[in-house]
Amino acid sequence: MNSTVLERFPAGSPRGSWPAEEYAAARRAEGEPATVVMDLQSDAFLVVVEGRADD
Repeated sequence: MNSTVLERFPAGSPRGSWPAEEYAAARRAEGEPATVVMDLQSDAFLVVVEGRADD
């Protein structure tokens, strides 16, 4: 299954800050089934949508 990366956030955010989760929650509020995954290789959190076809 394909997934599309909507946004990426560095893993070193200040303590108590969850920008990737906040971004994903805003996308979900708009009806986009966004989730957050960790990319260990780049040390970043990715907000992705599974199975979305690129236009």
